[in-house]
Amino acid sequence: MSSELRTGVPRTAVPTDRMPVLALVGLFASGFIGILTEALPAGLLPQMSHTLGQSVAVTGQTVTVYAIGTAIAVIPLAVATSSWRRRDLLIVALLAQIATNGVTASSHDIALTLGARFVAGLSSGVIWSLLGAYAARIAPYGRQGRAISIALGGIPVSLALGIPAGVLIAHVASWQTAFWASAALTVLTIVWALVTLPNLPGIPTVERHGVGHVLALRGVKTVLFVEGCFVVAHNILYTYVAKYLSDIGLGAQTGTILFAFGLASIVSILVVGATIDRHLRKLIVGASATFAIAVLVLALLSGVTVLVYIASAAWGLAFGSSATLFTTAVVVIAKDAGEVAQTLMVAVFSGSIAAGGLIGGLLLDGFGSQVLVEVCLVLVAAATITSYLAKRHAFPTDAG
Repeated sequence: MSSELRTGVPRTAVPTDRMPVLALVGLFASGFIGILTEALPAGLLPQMSHTLGQSVAVTGQTVTVYAIGTAIAVIPLAVATSSWRRRDLLIVALLAQIATNGVTASSHDIALTLGARFVAGLSSGVIWSLLGAYAARIAPYGRQGRAISIALGGIPVSLALGIPAGVLIAHVASWQTAFWASAALTVLTIVWALVTLPNLPGIPTVERHGVGHVLALRGVKTVLFVEGCFVVAHNILYTYVAKYLSDIGLGAQTGTILFAFGLASIVSILVVGATIDRHLRKLIVGASATFAIAVLVLALLSGVTVLVYIASAAWGLAFGSSATLFTTAVVVIAKDAGEVAQTLMVAVFSGSIAAGGLIGGLLLDGFGSQVLVEVCLVLVAAATITSYLAKRHAFPTDAG
């Protein structure tokens, strides 16, 4: 694969020969907010379920409906807002995150909470669809891949720092305080974005390259299948990790285990950012295999605490830059339809998160938390085998 990532979107007309670090930090922070708002309930489900008067499985659907909102909205909203200036659109989406986090923190009714989370998911779909293309447009020539890695790096960092911090805040104060803190952080992100991000014009490429065109390209469906298996497995486990850890006697260590997961996710940013242009195939196959091994350890050796920490860290290492890896894979295939490919990737990613939350809740209610790990193992094994075998079009060997 060429060292230049061809995103299929026009870059900014402003001449630059340096990486626009401050602007990329704004995109990084926006991604951080999106994943923080999405995943925050995962570490707070026992407390939230008590307040809302619902079971943990039902309360876990606060993650599911968020992801459903993102999945169903990302493509229609991308079309509807394609002519909007990019910073203006990002600010509107972040304002929606503030409002919905406030409603979630104030609500004692499950229906209202689910409604707020759904709307939050809609705004998250806008944020996700912006990050990669925005980063590519403001990056120096030939360094778009690195810029996308930075912009999407907010995802694993949020898992590393944001979610455990939310768990800590909930223990010290309340779960509602964690959501208010997220809203306050979003305000700071808006200010930063207003100061640092260029307000680029819209890019209505969605109208020129339809989803059907991208799906017809050889290799795209395989990438999306691997992505789906990978992310469904992740979210089955991550959404109900607090319950799983409680059932194996490690409930009090949920925050520190999630921190180990997230810290390894940060390491994955560094590894992927430095090697993605040369070793995309190896990184995707390696991430899938590492995730599979981690889940196997959790399935068979959960009684050994240190192995639970090691497996969680390996899981974080595998998942941390998965959004960057799958985005890059479909963009390389799609070429000048790259923005549509990114939007499609976000839809599948978010739909898989929703499916993971829903499937996980059904499995938890029907069979208990141990079966969650067993189902995850089947899914990540499928992702590993498929990615390894897809050597010609989806993950070609000449791409590294």
